[in-house]
Amino acid sequence: MTTFGRDTPMDRPNPGGRAAVFVPGIDAEEAVATALKNGSGMVGFGNTDGSVTVYFENNKFNDSALHAWQNKVFKAYDRMVKGSPTVNKLTCDAANIVQVGFIEGPEILVRDMDALSEWLKRTNALDSAPAGPEIHA
Repeated sequence: MTTFGRDTPMDRPNPGGRAAVFVPGIDAEEAVATALKNGSGMVGFGNTDGSVTVYFENNKFNDSALHAWQNKVFKAYDRMVKGSPTVNKLTCDAANIVQVGFIEGPEILVRDMDALSEWLKRTNALDSAPAGPEIHA
């Protein structure tokens, strides 16, 4: 099992709290890669056992309001902080994902735009990329 970075938040945040923003790694396990597609927006936190819990939104129904990557991230974050029931959640080994930034309430800070762009390119969703690393709802 791989562990996550020291700056990865631990435990589910409360509304407005800080969470990690992830993309799947190039070598993600098939089950993880299959769940995360269409330029999914992914947020989550580390667990004490070394795994990571990820909430995601992949816009399965092509809702135009969820086309932009950041809108998917905000939707996944909202589900996570409210503890809403969802099938768009998984717990996996941290080796399957790459942390690209943070979300805290209405703000996203992308620290690794290259990794985000590569993920969006791999899923034919590059047109949904944010204009820059600092995103405000």
